[in-house]
Amino acid sequence: MRDTIDEASEESFPASDAPAWIRPGNRELALSLSTFHEKENDTVSVQTQQATSHRSEARHGDHDIQTVARDALVAGLNQDLAGEYQAILMYSHYAAKLTGPCRGELRSLFQAEITDELGHAQFLADKIAALGEEPTTQARRVEPADHPREMLQNALAAEKQAIADYGERLRQAEDYGDIGLKVALENQIADETRHKEELERILTGWGMN
Repeated sequence: MRDTIDEASEESFPASDAPAWIRPGNRELALSLSTFHEKENDTVSVQTQQATSHRSEARHGDHDIQTVARDALVAGLNQDLAGEYQAILMYSHYAAKLTGPCRGELRSLFQAEITDELGHAQFLADKIAALGEEPTTQARRVEPADHPREMLQNALAAEKQAIADYGERLRQAEDYGDIGLKVALENQIADETRHKEELERILTGWGMN
């Protein structure tokens, strides 16, 4: 074999000719080397395709998770918006129906609450629209009431529900990665908590909370 290689190194041949050591009789070695390189290239190609596929699946999975989080958030925000519409109607309705010696004070309280709830509702509607969805126009049902104390009790129940709902929405906003919304919801929770505490103090003076 050594003599063959030496002979090939001294041999002069056109560039188009194969060296003597890989001419017929030595083609098995050339074919073996060629097959090895082809298999090696195939292995690298398969590994590259697998890596690309895994990255694509990961991106697709992340997108699906983000979509689910967004859809849940929007559905919740629409529920909150329906609750704010309820509060606006409730306080407007109760302010109109108030009677008795405390009518003036309670009417002022209810009208002040309407202003806050309108701001909350507008923020929620804007946010839902910014997320590419349709803000609801439906309000939750307003509980009827004739006595001022009954009105206050219904209002207190609505404020407690709003605080619980916003707490859940805050967690959903965090899961979705919307920090701005999270901060805004914290502010709305603070507003609703202030409303709740004021109603509780009034009801305590009535002998119940």
